[in-house]
Amino acid sequence: MTASLDAGAAPRAPHQVLDEDDITRVITRIAYEIVERAKGADDVVLLGIHTRGVHLARRLRTRLATVTGRDIPLGTLDITMYRDDLRLKPARALEHTEVPPGGIDGRLVVLVDDVLFSGRTVRAALDALNDIGRPRAVQLAVLVDRGHRELPIRADYVGKNLPTSLREAVKVQLAETDGLDAVLVGDRDYAARSSQALAAEQHAADVEQPSAPHLPE
Repeated sequence: MTASLDAGAAPRAPHQVLDEDDITRVITRIAYEIVERAKGADDVVLLGIHTRGVHLARRLRTRLATVTGRDIPLGTLDITMYRDDLRLKPARALEHTEVPPGGIDGRLVVLVDDVLFSGRTVRAALDALNDIGRPRAVQLAVLVDRGHRELPIRADYVGKNLPTSLREAVKVQLAETDGLDAVLVGDRDYAARSSQALAAEQHAADVEQPSAPHLPE
């Protein structure tokens, strides 16, 4: 008797697709692209989407300061109360929305996030943005675009386009929150499926193991 995982495929462990050096290069490239498209970034304001988008925005700000020689205004954006799945998920703590000095009215706002997936996070960010000002234009910078859009949203600046399946999860690790920089891709339920596989193998082994012969007394 044998047992197998659902769908017949072994779970794929997370594997690294970007390391610390890759992420540093990506942020540098995006900084130069922003300066080129914004013709010097004179009116650029960065808004990081909590949580990892904030850390990426801070790094991007540092790189832009190096490239332009100017201090780029930076703010943070909490989208929790603007999400369309708020009623479907457990309650989560609210983060802080910080409007950058000088506000965002008439400025070019670059939203910064770690992963672009369905587009619903960005939609929520746009709704949140409406409550704090009226920018001249809004652009989006993401570390990873994994596809599978559910809304007509695209990024203006992409660190890495990463084709994925819906069964896969993309995990961004940053030193500020995780102790290291990396982007990992693997089966969304790898841990659960691995445990299931081990249990199934053990069960099969127990069933197939011959019982000890019964000796007469």
